[in-house]
Amino acid sequence: MNPGVIARLRDIVPLRPLTYSQAMRIAELQAARFLKLLDITEGPVPESAISELPRLQVDRVRFLPASGATQWASQRWLVLLNGSEPRERQRFSLAHEFKHIIDHRFADLMYAKFPDADRKRMTEQLCDHFAACLLMPRPWVKRAYCGGIQNIARLASLFDVSQSAMQVRLSAIGMIDRAPRCIDDWTSPILRNTNDKIYERSANPRFATEQVA
Repeated sequence: MNPGVIARLRDIVPLRPLTYSQAMRIAELQAARFLKLLDITEGPVPESAISELPRLQVDRVRFLPASGATQWASQRWLVLLNGSEPRERQRFSLAHEFKHIIDHRFADLMYAKFPDADRKRMTEQLCDHFAACLLMPRPWVKRAYCGGIQNIARLASLFDVSQSAMQVRLSAIGMIDRAPRCIDDWTSPILRNTNDKIYERSANPRFATEQVA
């Protein structure tokens, strides 16, 4: 694995405050760049693409009070995944947490324009967007869908994601009608632990809390 992968993904980000739409576009560019750097050209994207990066460790913990947690400790990133959750959800949580790692160094600058009241929710949505772009890249999904695989269960199996995640992704890229707002179980309740702050999101992405340990 290239030891400079994370740095090369960070290089995509301009060092200035971003609008939400700009941040969404950059998240998709980062996902595409990551796949290109690792020469991954078809799904499902292997977990090892992230877990085998230098200075990154992934552990599974049963009964973790959230879907995932990320912490810098002992000169490496430690990502904890809730081992009691379905494997597809764990894959999405890992990709989500990886975006937090990418953003860590410049997050305060990148998201400075986001309204204070909405910043946590917006950044979590950006991480969800990155995870969706990484596991279900737009060109791959369109190729499969236009190639005749239009059953959501079959598409979800092809990309090793949940059916809910695939339905939302198809809606997001305009292949099907927009999914109902109530369909949000594909997103993971995230617990992010960085330095002295713990960020937690409920299962419903419209509600989020921030706690200081």
